[in-house]
Amino acid sequence: MENVAKQSWIESLKVFFDIRSITMLFLGFSSGLPILLIFSSLSLWLREAGIERSAVTYFSWAALGYSFKFIWSPLVDKLPIPFLTKMFGKRRSWLLLSQFFIIISISWMAFVDPSQSQNSLTYMALAAVLLGFSSATQDIAVDAFRIESAETELQAILAATYIAGYRIGMIVAGAGSLFLADFFGSQMGAYSHAAWRNTYLIMAALMLIGVFTTFIRPEPVVKESKATHSTKDYIRFFFLFLIVAACFVACFFFSDELAKNLNEKLTVLFHNDSLADFVVGSLRLGLAVIVATLFAYGLGKSGIVNTDMVEEGYVEPVRNFFQRYGTSLSFLLLALVGLYRISDIVLGVISNVFYQDLGFSKTEIASAVKTFGVFMSLLGGFLGGVMTKRFGVMRMLWWGAILAAGTNLLFMLLSAAGKNNFMLYSVIAADNLAAGLASAAFVAFLSSLTDVSFTAVQYAIFTSLMTLLPKVLGGYSGGMVDSIGYHNFFVFTTLIGVPVLYIVHLCGKKFELRDQIQTNEIFEED
Repeated sequence: MENVAKQSWIESLKVFFDIRSITMLFLGFSSGLPILLIFSSLSLWLREAGIERSAVTYFSWAALGYSFKFIWSPLVDKLPIPFLTKMFGKRRSWLLLSQFFIIISISWMAFVDPSQSQNSLTYMALAAVLLGFSSATQDIAVDAFRIESAETELQAILAATYIAGYRIGMIVAGAGSLFLADFFGSQMGAYSHAAWRNTYLIMAALMLIGVFTTFIRPEPVVKESKATHSTKDYIRFFFLFLIVAACFVACFFFSDELAKNLNEKLTVLFHNDSLADFVVGSLRLGLAVIVATLFAYGLGKSGIVNTDMVEEGYVEPVRNFFQRYGTSLSFLLLALVGLYRISDIVLGVISNVFYQDLGFSKTEIASAVKTFGVFMSLLGGFLGGVMTKRFGVMRMLWWGAILAAGTNLLFMLLSAAGKNNFMLYSVIAADNLAAGLASAAFVAFLSSLTDVSFTAVQYAIFTSLMTLLPKVLGGYSGGMVDSIGYHNFFVFTTLIGVPVLYIVHLCGKKFELRDQIQTNEIFEED
């Protein structure tokens, strides 16, 4: 019996060296690399270039593509790419296309010096948006590639190696880029565009790891379902998506002058520039969404796109969710999904700028936050997975929410201590352990909400909704700090996490009631 158990462990470990697991390690690296080049690394670059905090944190909106990727995920799933799909297959063609645009985007950012002019800052923003969109598309393709590459029994192992690769990519893009920028000679007060240009070009070159992996690995062999819609249907819908996206951007562009005038009036009214910025920005975002939605609805009714395709790809997954959980519980669950990570994401947008303002160098930030912090989050994720299995999802969601919000108060201690390495590492350890634990419970929760018939679209909707509001609010974090200071900002990020506790409590109660009703119905049938 002992030998059997030992053999079982050996066989289990061998799976990690399966070529499919190694493939996901490298594709995970390719997925994890771009995200921090939009967030933390870019924020430090912009600050060194002399860009104001309020403008720096607006760049976090460039990653909103991750929050809307569910919109084009059915296209990635079904739409063939001319020439590429015939040569490489459905999944690899989308992987190569997205990876190509990721390299183009990072290289574009490398050659823009944001310190030169307002136009340069605009070009940097456009490149960052393209990077966010391309990276989100790569994530969709990688998820599909992973699911189709192996049977169900291997999916947990593939997911584990993918996450490990993703974290390594984040370390390289986070800590690695800061080390490189320091090495090439850019520092706060001694800005060098050449240093950051060389750093980002190296990051673009590292994306070739994902490209090479995609080239050498075969397309997953799956039984293709019979196409229910023609290629022309998807092409027309793709162009509709581009038109609606252009409409969304145009609404922002043409409302710029009106927004400036309204901002001036509200600043006088509120006596608070940051609050005026938040109100005006929220109104512009809401207006752009409404206009784009109405435009899409009108084009849909015109017959330009196949309405059956839209029904199957978008309406059915949403309808299925509401039918399974009921209207009341469904809205409560969506509120929990949209708010659960609000505390740590809003603070995370400006955290690197905060460390820099305290006097820590990029090398110190890279060591503490981008290396030590990532390993602590991995440990937190491991503990969260074990404890979620032991105590249940809802209980760990509760504790995860308390810890994720509560650890934000520790940043007040770090702010008071100033440049103190012991305090920095202590806060980073607590914050990342809490975030990892909460994330593990939350991923288990999201997975439990999906229906196997609509896994891809429903999970994309959940993960998109999860970051939408926090990222939008995080874009104003720089203005908030300018207005109320870091101390009050950390209190604010803690308080916005308090309603999450009540929502978790309500969801738990409703799930208990729902289970009791279903149990009683089973007994009555018997």
